[in-house]
Amino acid sequence: MRIALLLLCLIAFAFRPDKPAYRLYSPELKSQTYAKLLRQANGADVVLFGELHNNPICHWLELQLTKDLQLAKKGTLILGAEMFEADNQTALTDYVTGRTTSKELAAQARLWPNFDTDYMPIASFAREQKIPFVATNVPRKYATLVARKGLSALDTLSAEAKRQMAPLPLTVDLTLPGYKAMLEMMGAHGGNDTKTDAHKANPEQAERSPAANFARAQAIKDATMAYFILQNLKPGQTLLHFNGDYHSKNFEGIVWYLRQQRPDIKVVTLSSVEMADPDKPKVESPNLANFILAIPADMTKTY
Repeated sequence: MRIALLLLCLIAFAFRPDKPAYRLYSPELKSQTYAKLLRQANGADVVLFGELHNNPICHWLELQLTKDLQLAKKGTLILGAEMFEADNQTALTDYVTGRTTSKELAAQARLWPNFDTDYMPIASFAREQKIPFVATNVPRKYATLVARKGLSALDTLSAEAKRQMAPLPLTVDLTLPGYKAMLEMMGAHGGNDTKTDAHKANPEQAERSPAANFARAQAIKDATMAYFILQNLKPGQTLLHFNGDYHSKNFEGIVWYLRQQRPDIKVVTLSSVEMADPDKPKVESPNLANFILAIPADMTKTY
């Protein structure tokens, strides 16, 4: 009998009574509730949901937050997303206002391969509820141009093309930790003139390096998303924005550009992190986001 009881106790310790799909934490890694996230989001000007693109928990929670904010905001919610580029705004607007079908949207816009499973539920809810949806990202061909030739290449574009991005000339601070990490990462992966030691020894050469242009390509995306967020945000509204986690974590990227234009803007950020054990959170930075979405590392992926 004692052996049987001991085995039962061991099983109880080995298997938890609950297996949550996610946990929410504060920047100090204190447990938070979804209700608190919703309250803070409801009072914000901009909510930046930093997602992991292939994580189903992110996409599910994005949809739930959209639904609950729409109920709370009573018609003053706006959506925005990295996944739609500025030159596809007409196609997106036509869909959410009911003028076109999903097939027409797919034909007219450059949709991500996982759009149907991961973003269509949000777009369909926006259509049902008549929620404005902003295509905030720079067209990818222009970000690619910056990555290949630098920011000066944008000067050659037409006036129409320049209307699809943040106003030029663009200020990029490559000393910001996020962009600096990109430089170091590319150096660590074998770029001849982008190694960390080379950056320290020859900063002028580093400024002209492929790694620097790669970081600037990230910056034109961040700046453009911030620009179109502010262009479409009116007093009393909340704009819920979906973007890859790197674009807003550590309050950099989009956040930095938002605050360059509106220092007093109220921004709430959420950073998604996969962890071996969400009940014992560990993060790379002590100031990652207002809310940290901790997800089991073995969570099923959407692609």
